[in-house]
Amino acid sequence: MKGSSPSRRHFLQQVSGTALALAASQSSLAFADQWQNRVDSYSRKISPNDKIRIGVIGIGIQGNNDLNAALKVPGTEVVAACDLYRGRLERARELHGKDLFVTADYRELLLRKDVDAVIIATSDHWHSRITIDALERGKAVYCEKPMVHKISQGPAVLEAWRKSKKTMQVGSQRVSSISTIKAREAFRSGAIGQLSTIEANFDRQSALGAWEYTMPTDGSPETVDWKRYIQGMPDEPYDPKKFFWWRNYQAFGTGVAGDLFIHLLSGIHAITDSKGPEKIYSSAQLAYWKDGRDVPDVMAGVMQYPETKEHPEFQLMLRVNFISGNNESGGMKLIGSEGVLEWSDNGFTIRHHKMSKAPGIGGWDALATYPKEMQETLMTQYNQKYSAAEQLDQTDPDTVFQVPVNYDDHVEHFGHFFEGVRNGTPVVEDPVFGFRAAAPCLAANESYFQNKIIRWDPVNMKLIS
Repeated sequence: MKGSSPSRRHFLQQVSGTALALAASQSSLAFADQWQNRVDSYSRKISPNDKIRIGVIGIGIQGNNDLNAALKVPGTEVVAACDLYRGRLERARELHGKDLFVTADYRELLLRKDVDAVIIATSDHWHSRITIDALERGKAVYCEKPMVHKISQGPAVLEAWRKSKKTMQVGSQRVSSISTIKAREAFRSGAIGQLSTIEANFDRQSALGAWEYTMPTDGSPETVDWKRYIQGMPDEPYDPKKFFWWRNYQAFGTGVAGDLFIHLLSGIHAITDSKGPEKIYSSAQLAYWKDGRDVPDVMAGVMQYPETKEHPEFQLMLRVNFISGNNESGGMKLIGSEGVLEWSDNGFTIRHHKMSKAPGIGGWDALATYPKEMQETLMTQYNQKYSAAEQLDQTDPDTVFQVPVNYDDHVEHFGHFFEGVRNGTPVVEDPVFGFRAAAPCLAANESYFQNKIIRWDPVNMKLIS
């Protein structure tokens, strides 16, 4: 990356101008052709015959958020909804009309000819099963991350997608963010020199952030289709926590790794063009939220990324902390030999710092331990060899990029998806990308529970014994 200094200078000039333009007018979108093209596509009229009709499967928190974002993309409408809790079906009709088709059996939704695309936002353990069924029924699929509940389910989903030739996108919206796109440009320009380390985290400090969601007043076997929920699993009595707080249980969710590590990896892979790590290790604990869950609330992971033509070898360090005195925070820090790129949903800052050509002398050094005459000789030789400028570290002003006000990467992500559905164009997070982001995170769970290093082949997407 050191050899790309002209590209680096071009990027710095471009993004500096952008930052100034945004400071003057946050509504200016001219800085990104990709975003501008999306704005243009949103402004065009969609004929009724070209409308994409959506069926949403799983209309809890994320399902509702996904649907709201999807409906902001012109030329879309919701025609069907599925959920295993009766109250959510009632709410869907309150929001989207009393004639909305609702069901507790997703297969009934997939049989409808008026459904063009489905949003799958169920508990993780249903993702692969519903995805395969939907593709086989000829539906385009938007599946929430992680794409699969178990690594072993990945190949079957990929095969079903390829065989169907339908559009499929995985739901990690930061892949579509203009913040990610511009950070990728900065990285590829060599703005931080040679990458060596990435640090990424999600910290939370609330019961809701730790997945203790508000329970309904009428949750019971009469209002929840519990038998369908655990279909194919050992029978067990209805448990409201395992249904409404499913993220906290290995049988139904994937814990902090599958839910939050995966957001971090998705963004990192989009910025670096990486296919994934080859070695994964994690350590964790259940520190605070001892509410019956069987997954940790604090987890740290280390992943080793091999050198590729897209990037040098680097170490990734991940952390999720659900009882952080630092409150709600998170982001990514790409550390290079000539700077650090600190990324967040709202933009990024690059802090530039390049080592001096001279190695340094004096201070915390062995120089003072030598005889005085030798010290003077060494100082004279040093000053003759290196000029005053060469003895100083080099710095540039920080590069700051901010996303526009009211920018919504969730809507942008769905814009990519529906463009693929309508025109057959590639999406930004297809199942290959989605599986390459999910598998290392699921491997982090295996590393913790099995207390071992997991080895992964990121190119061929398979575990190494």
